[in-house]
Amino acid sequence: MTLSDIASLAQVQRPVVSMWRKRSSAGPLPFPAPAETLNGIELFDADEVTAWLQATGRGNNPEARNDVAVHATPAGSGSLRDGRKTFDGLTALLALKVISGQVLGTLGASRLLDEADEADPDDLFLYSELEALGSSLPGLANFADRLADSAYSAPAAFEKLLTHRFKEGLREHAETALTAAALNLVSNAAIELAATLDSRPVFVDATPGGSDAMLSIAQQFSESESVTFLAADYVGGASRLVRRRLAVHGTDSGPLRVDAKGAFAVTGPAVHVAQYPAPGEPGLDTKGILSGIENIVLQMDDSQRAVVIAPARVLSDALAGEAGNVRADLLRSGRVRAIIRLTAGLLRAKPREPQALWVLGPSFADVPIADRWTMVADLTTAPLTIDVTQDLISDIVASMGNRATVRAHSFRFARLLQTRILLAGAGVLVSGPAKRRPTAAPGAEAALRVEELVRALATGTESNARFLAVQPAAAYSFPTPASVAELMGSGHLKYVKGIRVEDQHINKTAGRRIFGREELLDPHDAPPRFITLLDFAANYPAGRLTEAGDIVFCTSPRPVAMVDADGGAVVVFPARILRIDQGDPGGLLPAIVARNINTLNPADKSWRGWQLRRTGEAQRQPLTDALHRLQHEQAQARERLKQLEELVTLITDGVADGSLTLTDPLYTAVPEKGTA
Repeated sequence: MTLSDIASLAQVQRPVVSMWRKRSSAGPLPFPAPAETLNGIELFDADEVTAWLQATGRGNNPEARNDVAVHATPAGSGSLRDGRKTFDGLTALLALKVISGQVLGTLGASRLLDEADEADPDDLFLYSELEALGSSLPGLANFADRLADSAYSAPAAFEKLLTHRFKEGLREHAETALTAAALNLVSNAAIELAATLDSRPVFVDATPGGSDAMLSIAQQFSESESVTFLAADYVGGASRLVRRRLAVHGTDSGPLRVDAKGAFAVTGPAVHVAQYPAPGEPGLDTKGILSGIENIVLQMDDSQRAVVIAPARVLSDALAGEAGNVRADLLRSGRVRAIIRLTAGLLRAKPREPQALWVLGPSFADVPIADRWTMVADLTTAPLTIDVTQDLISDIVASMGNRATVRAHSFRFARLLQTRILLAGAGVLVSGPAKRRPTAAPGAEAALRVEELVRALATGTESNARFLAVQPAAAYSFPTPASVAELMGSGHLKYVKGIRVEDQHINKTAGRRIFGREELLDPHDAPPRFITLLDFAANYPAGRLTEAGDIVFCTSPRPVAMVDADGGAVVVFPARILRIDQGDPGGLLPAIVARNINTLNPADKSWRGWQLRRTGEAQRQPLTDALHRLQHEQAQARERLKQLEELVTLITDGVADGSLTLTDPLYTAVPEKGTA
């Protein structure tokens, strides 16, 4: 056991164990000495540790002696290679324990291999793993019995071993592990889709090594319910582990024949469940992911459904070239019923990579291609809480119906788009819901409020002239909002990275103005920073100065933006630039873009999916002029506020210190009667 294992067993924090070790070293019951040191890591004898915990009463786990096997590692399995062989052997022994129903520690090596041959005559999932253990097989069998007792069952012990995937060198399983929230969404969606099919539930996973979703599904069915699981018959450690896992949980499972190109066939009603990349192919690229989905689509009929989870960059974000064409062909098949972009943090090894969900179903061949529809939903900023998951699954199930069924459902997250619109777009399939267009009443109310504010601001000034006039719009013919990715793809918007500037090149007095996160978060009070043009040109040749009208933005700690009206500034990372094409702005105005960003949800940091409002050509110049005048008024108001604050400070301190005397007639004392 390592010190971390001991802390987990004793149910205390890791530093507590080090404190025990240090403080007990001079006492009558010193902490056990390390049994060995491997690669600089001290390993302790599990029996000695549990005896010490019991003798001293330390820790918060009174059942430490019974639970120790779950937290320990068999002796002699320290190296990565041996550790992997031990892991495979232990999982094979646990599967054999369930199949045979025997206590394995009482059997010799030859008897264990005979039992393995009987349980796995074709060597599909456990015989080779046990044969590879050689002389260590009996000892590991004893440990497997103890491990099962410690975890209270062989299936629980198996899952405990898998929870150590991140530290046991099981890289392919660690890199593809989904969070519990993601597995809950995928498994529950698959179960609800299976409930719509008039047959015994059959779940299929044709990916190499995928089993997390399958097990999550299996755990939600009782022993009395009849459910079948089909796992791909790939050759390899990851796929053999899947078959052992299904066997140890006692599921009704069978092999799915997959050829060298990944093609397969399933007859009758079924629900396909797939995660890409899968443990057997953790490095699968975009083309490979789409090829795997294509194999599912090609063999589907209208009695089958599928739930596929993969990176959003493949399933929902902009995709060009050959991969984009393949995805477009999948959409044209009519089987992609729903596309959901999910929040980041669902893939444990890559918490910043957002995932997306495709739900496949009937193609409705009787509907003309031009009239086919697809459900899309953007949950980029919505955590998968219980209510969100339930409502999303309700939307998914509704998306399987015909047009009448779909129209009758009240969608919470989803909206329907004609598939031809998705294909004609700039490659982004999910770009968030469009803003609702305001009705005439809010427009009239807003116009009245503007009139009131203009009159109030003009009162008491030198000129009462109205500098702004509005009226409700007669019709809403403005361009629809578009995502940053779409506007970049059409050339209306350009993205420019910020640079990293060394502290020694920054000064507070002269040079080019610097815009960074500090200036964005506190634009009026942040101390100004500068860099001389000579230092900038000499040390940052790849850097670019801003142009007038550039939108400088950042995403952390929240989305925030400002417009650089003058240009010629230096933008430092994590701040970045969005630059509008002045020749073809596509309805974009810098002030409106900045306003869109500043009013976003603080958790919405996926800037390529941000929706930006656009302005009709007839209103561009009037709006620009009005905003210029209002910004001038704001600057004057801020300057006047500073002057008033300074005046308050001077008067308060001066009178209090006795250095000033107020002479205003209102405050001058009136002489008493009879005095001069």
